[in-house]
Amino acid sequence: MKIYSYLNIEQFSNCYLVINEMTMQALMIDPCKIHPKILAQIESGPYHLDAVLITHNHAGHIRGLSTLRKIYEPKIYAADYEVASSQTIVIKDDGVLRIAGMEVRYFSIPGHSFDSMAFQIGRVIFTGDVITAGLIGKTYSNYAKGGLISIMEAKILSQDDSTVMLPGHGPPTSVGAEKKYNIDIQWNKPPWTL
Repeated sequence: MKIYSYLNIEQFSNCYLVINEMTMQALMIDPCKIHPKILAQIESGPYHLDAVLITHNHAGHIRGLSTLRKIYEPKIYAADYEVASSQTIVIKDDGVLRIAGMEVRYFSIPGHSFDSMAFQIGRVIFTGDVITAGLIGKTYSNYAKGGLISIMEAKILSQDDSTVMLPGHGPPTSVGAEKKYNIDIQWNKPPWTL
């Protein structure tokens, strides 16, 4: 498996292209503005774009979906039907998909948005906006913030410290780094555990 990262400079959002070199298949996570380099990467294989995974329905993470659908015919997985209407394969809760010859685990992590999902392939988790290096995603109250942190602790931060996290914004991070240095996660801990 190879992972290519693309930064949409207009909204500073990350798009990821995951390649299975054994099967010549690919999937994309959060197609921000589609740059010609992304298309060249797919075509240079040539790889078959099997699926697009959406972490949440915010413009910076789905902007390029209409372009991809004009060129390819990928399956679209998201927790919000509105992402691509009848073309959306709606996923809920937690589960496992087999896409592009790879096992993709998905986790429902509401808090930043009602439809926030994280996707895991091997030891890499694509977190969307639920976590960014050093911070968690924006929420509308301290209650929602605490709930988001609790869900993340159970589903993401409980994994091995070396697990890589690729967020919707900002640089890569790891489970271990976030447990130790994420200011929002530290905020949620009772003072006697610090």
